[in-house]
Amino acid sequence: MTHTLHFPQLDRAIPVRPGETVFHAARRAGVRIVGACGGRGTCGTCAVRIGPDRKWTRACQAVPDADAEVEVAARSLAPVVRTEPDSAATETLPLAPAVIDRDVAVAEATLSDTTGDLDRLARALDLPVGAIDIAAARALPGVLRDGGWRLRARLRGGELIGVAPVGTRTLGLAIDLGTTNAAGFLIDLQTGARLASLGIENPQTAWGADLISRINHAVRDADTAEELRRSAVDAVNALAHDLCRAVEADPAEVVDVAICANTAMHHLLLGLPVRQLGRAPFVAAVRDAVDVKARDLGLTVAPGAWVHLAPTVGGFVGGDHVTALLATEGEWSAHATALVMDIGTNTEISLIHRGAILSASCPSGPALEGGNISCGMRAAEGAIERVAADADGLVLGIIGGKEPVGLCGSGVLDALATLRAVGAVDARGRLAAGHTLVREAGGKRAAELAPGVLFTQDDVRAVQLAKAAIRTGVELLLREAGLREADIGRFIIAGAFGAYIDVASGVAVGLFPDLPAERFVQVGNAAGLGVRRMLASRHARDRARDLAARCRYVELSTRADFQKNFLNNIGFSGRIPS
Repeated sequence: MTHTLHFPQLDRAIPVRPGETVFHAARRAGVRIVGACGGRGTCGTCAVRIGPDRKWTRACQAVPDADAEVEVAARSLAPVVRTEPDSAATETLPLAPAVIDRDVAVAEATLSDTTGDLDRLARALDLPVGAIDIAAARALPGVLRDGGWRLRARLRGGELIGVAPVGTRTLGLAIDLGTTNAAGFLIDLQTGARLASLGIENPQTAWGADLISRINHAVRDADTAEELRRSAVDAVNALAHDLCRAVEADPAEVVDVAICANTAMHHLLLGLPVRQLGRAPFVAAVRDAVDVKARDLGLTVAPGAWVHLAPTVGGFVGGDHVTALLATEGEWSAHATALVMDIGTNTEISLIHRGAILSASCPSGPALEGGNISCGMRAAEGAIERVAADADGLVLGIIGGKEPVGLCGSGVLDALATLRAVGAVDARGRLAAGHTLVREAGGKRAAELAPGVLFTQDDVRAVQLAKAAIRTGVELLLREAGLREADIGRFIIAGAFGAYIDVASGVAVGLFPDLPAERFVQVGNAAGLGVRRMLASRHARDRARDLAARCRYVELSTRADFQKNFLNNIGFSGRIPS
């Protein structure tokens, strides 16, 4: 028998099928409940209260046997206020677009000139039309006659991809499809101006915060794989809709799309097999840049539009890292040795030395972005984003100035650095019994950052594993190149999360090497800038392919020295911040 779950906080009621958990029913209905492990019951982040029993329980383990009222934890509902750090910035991109417009007047058909509409248009354009999209062919007669035999022709290479009334806007959509968040940018392809920006949570997080969880879901059966693909498409369509609405445009005016994504997200979006990505030697089905019709993916933009997907490098080093390299080339090319690190659920690193590029990925997991953390949350109102200490105790910075309800990524790193500095965490990562900030919670030690917001021993371990993976990646790439940490002349930290972290906290916990502060530069969402450049310019697309081809992928996990280095980086041997 089907029951109904009521969510008073959302004014929603959803059906729950027999044997279905609250978490999976909510995922199916689009109700967001944080669940870093994707509902496997291993993380404990999907806290809810059900019915008259007011105890917090895991939504992924709760199977209702009657209609029930569900209260969702505040950190699942808090409105996101930070997803794209430079969303308010003005920007004009260099233009050499793949799609060009030509406004033309076409000779009117007469009884003495019954030339076909397409031939008539080709003659007016004074160029051959090698191909015509079927949607453009269907629209051509009506647009010609409704416009008094004047129209705007949209050409991509030798293909007529669309026709529109003269004066119609020509827009492009750039998407950085990340594991945790998706950022979208609407570009005027006639001027190069960025018109609007928006970031949303990737809806695939409902299947797990990390890539391996999603790959495991996708290989389970074809229906699940299609669910994951559809959710990625839905994210792109939602961005297209909301960005166009912000400037009073129609998504049909979007005539070109460029997308960058890590290798797994790239494959899930395209519906490519991912089984081989989850096992050595981690081979992609497609590495080079891909162009596919938008309608074949299910995107609701101009019917004849194409989607250009950035090339990948290898393993889990994907197109988002290639676009980050493209965007930061001015920074790293000015130094003999530089390192570009795009921090995220899957952290990608490139070491550039005298023109040679070594690239690797580190399975850092979602801990540094607040995932798999007991009180972790998005960068939303009520999230602790800064943690410091003074003589009176902890000093917290909270997004929106609200009461603290959880901890976002930058706060996670600060919390660990501060707890280490005040002696609440020892060199091995153990919370110190008897410290004023440490208490017992559920049989385990936890530091209380604020009422109801705990940083547990498991949280410390999760951050240790993440930072050890990333630091090991840096060390092994340097070893591969025969270099030392001190040789790094520029350390570029990319990624939306990377824009907000405190570099000093990163050095303190051993995430970053102890280099002079002036060698670090935080560039925000470089992948987003790179994919915008690719959207606006064919030359940038060519450059991205060149950079991807130059990268030599290094698989770290199969190296004999990986485990030893990883274990050496688990602890905290670096300097303690003052």
